Amino acid sequence: MNLDLTHEDAAFRDEVRDFLTEKLTDAMREGQAMTAGVYPEPEISVPWHKALAEKGWIAPLWPVEHGGSGWTGVQRFIFETEAALAGAPLIYPLNVRLIGPVIIAFGTEEQKVHYLPRILSGEDYWAQGFSEPNAGSDLASLSTRAVVDGDDYVVNGSKIWTTHAHHANRMFTLVRTDPDARKQEGISMLLIDLDAPGVDIRPIISIGGEHDVNQVFLDDVRVPRRNLIGEENKGWSYAKYLLEFERGAGLNAGRLRSAMKRLDRIMDLIETRGGAPRTDTTLMTRFAEVAIDIDVFEMMELKTLGPLAPGENPGPVSSVLKLRNSRIKQAVTELGIALLGRDAARWPEEIAGVEDVLVPDYLNARAVTIFGGAREVQLGIIAKTLAGL
Repeated sequence: MNLDLTHEDAAFRDEVRDFLTEKLTDAMREGQAMTAGVYPEPEISVPWHKALAEKGWIAPLWPVEHGGSGWTGVQRFIFETEAALAGAPLIYPLNVRLIGPVIIAFGTEEQKVHYLPRILSGEDYWAQGFSEPNAGSDLASLSTRAVVDGDDYVVNGSKIWTTHAHHANRMFTLVRTDPDARKQEGISMLLIDLDAPGVDIRPIISIGGEHDVNQVFLDDVRVPRRNLIGEENKGWSYAKYLLEFERGAGLNAGRLRSAMKRLDRIMDLIETRGGAPRTDTTLMTRFAEVAIDIDVFEMMELKTLGPLAPGENPGPVSSVLKLRNSRIKQAVTELGIALLGRDAARWPEEIAGVEDVLVPDYLNARAVTIFGGAREVQLGIIAKTLAGL
């Protein structure tokens, strides 16, 4: 793997830096830095989404004919790294990175024409209706039912841990359409409008005090049959395809480096108050260890995701990347707590400064080895598909 940039890639990096200088505002940077939840709020991320869409840079994973950027894997790596280190907001991935590729691969022409431009522009904001109160890691046990009634499905049930459903206008949803089939064989994927009658969204406040997730109740919700993705009872296959994009299609090393930069910024702040965190040998040794882990993880991402063509699925190696990203993310937040020392026992009354984010960020990060497929599930996938056990 040649890590030297070609003349063309170096020119692209300069173009990215110029774009960031021109379009990335201080409000966007500060909004991302002050985010303790999984994703920044729409008022922070959507303006950045729209700026990228206007440039034609919002969908690097999509084929060019559907609005993709046409980037090579190296160009995508350059952009993701430069954007993260510049403090750009994390783009909410459920729109472009998850449901977009599924519609491209399995949707009807009508669905592609209707939904893809709205995803690119940021007009639609999607939630993911997969997990249920009794179907989390064992997702195939889901019980939300969809029964055909004329030209509609009538949907009843509930979904839980539904990220940003309170902001979303649509939800891609797994439902049971054949209760007599084997668990995985009786599931379909529907696109549901969240403003439809019978939809009730209730907040769940995380341990870190953030309103990121919700429970969504579906009571006789009518969904047009044209909103079915692919074939009826084939939704499990589509969900597996989507989850590989969720777990491994993102380039995260730059985001981890950006989180370390935030800790460096906080050390500067502590030093202005008379502290001396950089003289703590144990703390700085741990900083170096985590930084090395990020370097190694970056090479893993380049090796596995760099060769992917736009629209190409990363496959089961996504579970390896998901596990490493999750654990390093937790390690970074643990460093934040160590940096605060005794002050970590103080709950911030408000998020007034960047240091106030560290405790909620640490608490919220406990979930990263659970959501998107728990650690144990990922290890099972790795054992079966990569190790052949």
